[in-house]
Amino acid sequence: VEPTRLKVAMNADESMVMTTVGRVHFVTEGEPASLSIYWLEVYGGGLFLPFRDTTSPAESYGGGRYLFDTIKGSDFLPVPGESGWKRIMLDFNYAYNPSCAYNDRWICPLAPVENRLAVPIRAGERK
Repeated sequence: VEPTRLKVAMNADESMVMTTVGRVHFVTEGEPASLSIYWLEVYGGGLFLPFRDTTSPAESYGGGRYLFDTIKGSDFLPVPGESGWKRIMLDFNYAYNPSCAYNDRWICPLAPVENRLAVPIRAGERK
């Protein structure tokens, strides 16, 4: 994936710019899925994976949840037989709600359309 800048909506009629740095492909609930990974240039920088799944809004925050916010030392492993591909472990048990899920005064980025899954992720922090 070529790094591209993406304007992302926030919960308070504001927006922020993130840079798309990759895409992860995986299988969940027997279905193939993929999510974009972004580089945050605010909050200290780092990798960021906001996502929304079909548990939103009944079982989890309606704007989505986050996974590995501001990791600066991820260990990306090469994928055998795939030039330029890297592997990373996604552990949705560490998914967490953004601060705006608890108080409307907090402003946080919402999961972009490209990171909305058509399957539930029943792991990590929920309501």
